[in-house]
Amino acid sequence: MTPDELLNVRLYNQLLSFHELKEPREVVARMGAMQSQALEMAKWAIGSRLQNSSAKEITGALNRGEVIRTHILRPTWHFVAADDLRWMYALSYPRLKPVYRSYAKMLGADESLLYRCIPLIEELLSGGKHLSKQEIGVALAERGVLLDDNHLSLLLSFTELEGVIVNGELVGSRQTFTLLDEWAPRIPDITREEALERLARKYFTSHGPATLQDFAWWSNLPITDCRKALEMIRPDFLRESIDGRECWMPNDIESPPSDQTSALLLAPFDEFVVSYKERNEMIEEAHYSKVMTKNGIFSPTIMLNGRIIGSWKKNMKKNVPQITLTFFEKVPKKTIALFQPEIKKVEKFYAQ
Repeated sequence: MTPDELLNVRLYNQLLSFHELKEPREVVARMGAMQSQALEMAKWAIGSRLQNSSAKEITGALNRGEVIRTHILRPTWHFVAADDLRWMYALSYPRLKPVYRSYAKMLGADESLLYRCIPLIEELLSGGKHLSKQEIGVALAERGVLLDDNHLSLLLSFTELEGVIVNGELVGSRQTFTLLDEWAPRIPDITREEALERLARKYFTSHGPATLQDFAWWSNLPITDCRKALEMIRPDFLRESIDGRECWMPNDIESPPSDQTSALLLAPFDEFVVSYKERNEMIEEAHYSKVMTKNGIFSPTIMLNGRIIGSWKKNMKKNVPQITLTFFEKVPKKTIALFQPEIKKVEKFYAQ
């Protein structure tokens, strides 16, 4: 398989070309988990994978609890389907706990005090309440618990880590928190081995062709667990050698068309960019720092046939979205014209 073929198959598997899914929850469930920093722009990561969608539709899926935004897999924001949250959380917890304990140590926080405050958070949110970080801070202060912004964030992170809270409804652009047990459905427990297999199957189905190292990066699981998971799904996946790397993808994939141009504007932290350890096929090394900083910030990207050729910005003026494209190098007008339908799609998605 050539690099061009790899990118084409990834576009197909990542729902950025032809598919029949119509609902935000279907997209997120297929992808497994979708990184979701910068919430308003992260909505486009789902919207770009649907033919006709809007930011309001993604908000609706979040407000109905069909898609949940929380910290999972890695210590960063992700969208996850409600049905997948609990078993995925069980896999993530042992890897995330040391990270949050490190945060607490850096802030000089008393970890035992944080845990004593968790029942207060439960009390504040019981009965289906959805409160913002600021509202929780005020309510805690009224109960004699005074926390600065950093320590309040840390408390909420620990409360989330312990499976007590997740993000709830959006109030305008303001994110709230609510109790997990009141927001996400209860599902039958599965074993850790079943969860490993399920996660690997989701990843290599939606992100393949991908390597074992890609899966380890994305999942934040120990490499031994990743090998075990890959071994469990091996009968249903095939192996391809690409530039000396062993890549895996579903063995029942239909060959996607390779003669059609793909001109996309992807959200910052889009799964197509962020979910692989190696990104050599999609971006030249000379341009890497223009969209991916050393401290892990990913910009919105302009992508032509699976390769990143620039970045873009969205500004709202009088509730009208305006899109600006910036290419790494000078490109012909006919190439710029390829992105006009995508610009209109983004504008329509964010139109008020």
